[in-house]
Amino acid sequence: MSELLEIQVKDGVWRVRLNRPQARNAFSVELMRELTQTARQLRDEPGVRAVILCAAGPHFSAGMDLAEVQKSDASKLSLSERRTLAALGERMCQAWEDVPAITIGAIEGHCIGGGAALVAALDWRVIGNSAWFWLPEIALGIPLGWGALPRLVSLLGPAKAKRFIILGERLQGQQALDFGLAEYLVPDGQAEVEAFKLAQRVVDLPEVAVTMSKQAVNASATALSHLASHMVSDQLALALASEEAVAARARFAKNQRGQ
Repeated sequence: MSELLEIQVKDGVWRVRLNRPQARNAFSVELMRELTQTARQLRDEPGVRAVILCAAGPHFSAGMDLAEVQKSDASKLSLSERRTLAALGERMCQAWEDVPAITIGAIEGHCIGGGAALVAALDWRVIGNSAWFWLPEIALGIPLGWGALPRLVSLLGPAKAKRFIILGERLQGQQALDFGLAEYLVPDGQAEVEAFKLAQRVVDLPEVAVTMSKQAVNASATALSHLASHMVSDQLALALASEEAVAARARFAKNQRGQ
């Protein structure tokens, strides 16, 4: 494990911290692979009762590392290699959804794109008052990936999910709570502290009953998730290369520079 993740373990509670604050904890390929590996370890590690996913610095995550994407040359990769890379985010989020222990996101600052997709795969989200969520994918000319669409429909309902995904509405603090994207709203800087208190409540409960209940709820809530998102990686690869998406990304970059 590199320095991209910081892991602390105490009394059955794991604290997993994204550690790329200089890049607003954007998801590089290496970071996604380490997050996936860690989630799979948590699935098989005995004695894990609750997991807090948080981030170093003022922001949870700026989403996919666009600087890394721009440096890569996808044209030199085979179709199989491109499909594997496109599926990294989806596999990461699925691995976190599959963790048997209760998972809690402690979110401050920006939670954009892939960051929002990842925390949607967790059980609960504790957010600071100023924390905000945004999905810029449609504005970039690409469909929402990483298996996030069915999870957001489950959390928000169809109409609000469309507002968040298609219109790109930014959800901050109380609005994110009202939408259903967060379960707990706390003063800025207190998300991690409150998440740990919540984890302690879980630890105090009978372990097997908690694990079985989570498994049953997830089985009911996600029964059709694979059907809804099984082709999204291929859709993403197709959309990225389209003239529409290229033009959309150019407009998006111009608008961002003008802000």
